[in-house]
Amino acid sequence: MENIIELDDIHFSDHEGRKIIQGVSIKYKPEKTTAIIGPSGGGKSTVLKISAGLLQPSHGAVFYKGQNVALMNRVDNLEFRREGAFVFQDSALWANMDLFQILELPLKIHYPKMTKQQRKDRISEITTEVGYRKNLNVRPSTLSMGEQKLIAYSRAMLCNPSLLFLDEWTESMDETSADRLVNLVRKKQSEGATILFVSHDMRVIKDLADFVVVIADGKVAMNTPKDQIIGNLSLKDFEKMGVVL
Repeated sequence: MENIIELDDIHFSDHEGRKIIQGVSIKYKPEKTTAIIGPSGGGKSTVLKISAGLLQPSHGAVFYKGQNVALMNRVDNLEFRREGAFVFQDSALWANMDLFQILELPLKIHYPKMTKQQRKDRISEITTEVGYRKNLNVRPSTLSMGEQKLIAYSRAMLCNPSLLFLDEWTESMDETSADRLVNLVRKKQSEGATILFVSHDMRVIKDLADFVVVIADGKVAMNTPKDQIIGNLSLKDFEKMGVVL
């Protein structure tokens, strides 16, 4: 399989008709990690969400393993959702559920034959791995943003995805917790996962990325192996793209 995800001439406008993405075409290689960078408001997160099938483009198509995501039947779409996991920039945890219920939900959907005890064991395994050791019977509003990120990443890992979409997933975290999550992503890389992430942190980009896609003004400004972009752009170039060195 040459590409695991392909965006073909993607356009996207917001509810007010403002053009956010214009003519974006990207091919993501399986078992590789792609960093999506660019200036603030340029469309990075929108491209990531469209790549994950969370937003429907106004024009163009998204393909997963050669299948048009918009035309998938229910079974194939459910498999795509199980194989892929998204960590949102704002964590996107359900406000009216406690943390255990939030983490239990994807297991109920994708593994309906799991027993309650098996779900508890899996949740305990993952939260321990990410370093969250507090009570799970509380609402997200009681947590710091960094703690919410740990729960959001835990939720993403529960079904052992082979495809990860990470939107500024280390932002608002202390250095120790952020390093732990970077190491966990590195572990997923070693297991052959395909990873797409948005970040402004050059340290993370250098550490994890195989390829870098630059999105500016809703278009692909550059799509290249990491080493080429790191070697060819200046400090001012990266500062214009909101990347912190």
